Amino acid sequence: MTTWITICDTCKREGWDSTGMDKTDGEQLAALVEARVNGSGALRTRRVSCLMGCTHGCNVAIQAADKLSYTLGNFTPDAESAHAIVDYATAHAASDSGQVPYRQWPQGVKGHFVTRHAPLPKE
Repeated sequence: MTTWITICDTCKREGWDSTGMDKTDGEQLAALVEARVNGSGALRTRRVSCLMGCTHGCNVAIQAADKLSYTLGNFTPDAESAHAIVDYATAHAASDSGQVPYRQWPQGVKGHFVTRHAPLPKE
């Protein structure tokens, strides 16, 4: 089963306008996550324009069918954050329910959880 890392590519952290950067913080984080996932069979990435977590800039969602889903935010668009996101998504993919025990969370995702969503009911 595939676990998706959905990355908001329009995210701009506070002060972004004054940085003079050509790419948004979300675009930078997306590129780093995509490069880290490259070739992983259980993980896929996709970019979306807005996860509506603007106060939590640099948002991602970790999702898979029939599993708990999570939105995480407040990341710095750097390699360390991308590494932690992909490591957490890998643990999510390995979990039957999508719930990853806290002791297995990479340090880089602790404090970044925004929401948890129950799997959609089967009709």
